[in-house]
Amino acid sequence: MEWNWARSHAYRAVRVARPSTIPEAQEIVAAAEHVRPLGSRHSFTDVADSAGILLSTRAIPMDLVLDEAERTVTVGAGALYGEIATELDARGWALANLASLPHITVGGAVATGTHGSGDHNGSLATAVRAVELIGPDGALRRVARGEPDFAGSVVALGALGVAVRVTLDVEPAYAVAQAVYRGLPWSVATAEFDAVTASAYSVSLFLDWVSDEVDQVWLKSRTSLPGTLFGAAPATTTVHMLAGGRPESVTPQLGAAGPWHERLPHFRLAFTPSRGEELQSEYLLPRPAAAEAFAALRRLGPSIKPVLQVSELRTVAADDLWLSGAYGTDAVGIHFTWVKDPDRVYALLPAIEAALLPLGARPHWGKCFLTAPRYPRGADFAALRARVDPTGTFGNAFLDRTLPAAT
Repeated sequence: MEWNWARSHAYRAVRVARPSTIPEAQEIVAAAEHVRPLGSRHSFTDVADSAGILLSTRAIPMDLVLDEAERTVTVGAGALYGEIATELDARGWALANLASLPHITVGGAVATGTHGSGDHNGSLATAVRAVELIGPDGALRRVARGEPDFAGSVVALGALGVAVRVTLDVEPAYAVAQAVYRGLPWSVATAEFDAVTASAYSVSLFLDWVSDEVDQVWLKSRTSLPGTLFGAAPATTTVHMLAGGRPESVTPQLGAAGPWHERLPHFRLAFTPSRGEELQSEYLLPRPAAAEAFAALRRLGPSIKPVLQVSELRTVAADDLWLSGAYGTDAVGIHFTWVKDPDRVYALLPAIEAALLPLGARPHWGKCFLTAPRYPRGADFAALRARVDPTGTFGNAFLDRTLPAAT
């Protein structure tokens, strides 16, 4: 039996195909009645599952092609961000941002709208310059920035084909310093939220929704770090955001500057991220609604705390990608790392969604949620999907539940 990373979902597909070349992948897709792309398996639900075949892109070579004149890199969609970053840095180049995990594939992360943090940093999908997809007939199709279908073809959940090559924006390599500040009063964090998230290139706040303090604030800076953060002092030893977590598994802290790809993620590529024994949910909501959302979650705090390992707040810049959680708005991501107890987690989600969805929150596509999100361009995506995949080759039960049908 095949499982996702957290072993929270057993895939129902009849088999997993692992092609080692793009032509081999094209043959598999062309012959399949139903097929879905599979990356690092880090989604927590059936988003990647299929009634037919799962096509893993991990064995297709990364084949990194750097174009310094155009400031782009083109890679296999099954390559891990950590693999890409290491190779790019060795050549003196970098990506603008990374997610908390370097263990995720570029194809899967982009398709689900995965992000890092930073007031001026878009999701990982905003770095995409072009994507090459295998269509239902096995033919390759390239969609590039500026073309009519592009904004609907990046965060696309695998519904438009199997991504096999992705072209990303790059910039010259840079250094980042990271420090963790302990004990920021919750009253200060909410009153000065804009100033806190503006205090570094990337900022994450870790909390539990009941304590009077934000336990940890992770600052990642491309310039300099503050001596204190509204009275919160930097930790003098390396800390993990989870109680009992192994400090050696997280990226270097303590303010020492180092390569961008060794500071922007929370976790080191060589270690198992987080603990694995968990479920996750995340909701991205318009930044102006953050204060009201925080107050609502504080009221739910006594119900949340027994099921929670830790919650994280991050910020994401607005974009124009149709199914992105930050479509049309600067967003605040409210992330929950739950204990691995599906019954208790899913029993709690209705109350959380009742509080957040009326404020415009959109659930992360790869994490646990109940209510199908609404997007201003949802009907446009449905029409694009009907045109690109008229026979539903790339459909599955998850898409049936969460995406609108073409009218």
